[in-house]
Amino acid sequence: MKNWQGKRYWLVGASEGLGREVAFTLSRAGAEVIVSARSEDRLKELVAELPGKASYITVDVADRAAVEAAAKEAGDIDGVVYLAGVYWPMKAQEWDNEKADMMGEVNFLGASRVVGAVIKDMVAKNAGHIVLVGSLSGFRGLPGAIGYSSSKAGMMSLAESMHADLRTSPIEVQLINPGFIKTRLTEKNDFNMPFIMSPEDAAKEVFEHMNTDDFKKSFPMLFSWVFRLSQFMPDWMYYRLFGAK
Repeated sequence: MKNWQGKRYWLVGASEGLGREVAFTLSRAGAEVIVSARSEDRLKELVAELPGKASYITVDVADRAAVEAAAKEAGDIDGVVYLAGVYWPMKAQEWDNEKADMMGEVNFLGASRVVGAVIKDMVAKNAGHIVLVGSLSGFRGLPGAIGYSSSKAGMMSLAESMHADLRTSPIEVQLINPGFIKTRLTEKNDFNMPFIMSPEDAAKEVFEHMNTDDFKKSFPMLFSWVFRLSQFMPDWMYYRLFGAK
């Protein structure tokens, strides 16, 4: 177990769902949390409820200048956790450019902007902790997941490239790939979601991983095996099982 007392963590995408629960988990552990999202009202409510030292900074991760200003306002931090995400179910036949663009902007480019805004300071002081939240859907393309699956795959590749560069340095990079979590995003789905988790249980998984020195964690474990093993399937088999029927 790491010592979280007095550590300062910037949580981006923390106003609800998994991000909110991770903020509570870190706060209970003794860390000072700076929470960010677009909704000031939700952030104010969250800061008032957190048990430890906390503050908020509103930010739109689709705006690079706003992200850089928020990072400057956050100041000297020990770590950053990127939890922001948007989702709409979308088939190729029902392509919506506006929604597809937003998933790319928030899920992938937002993560890149946040990391880019903090990494130079971490390199300069030779210390830091970067946690990115991907998705099991990023392992391989899925039906009805235009925009979301590809944006999460981009984020996962981003984390892998960062880890390749920084693995021998004191800057720790971690990637977390959850399955279905019961939030307002998954409420949009009209299909069965195996092993769906509450945000509280998912936050426990996230915090457990943050207490290790391991790079990647995918959960729920049994469900994650389906996605990880799918990478080794030949195309004809994979699309017969997972493609449109």
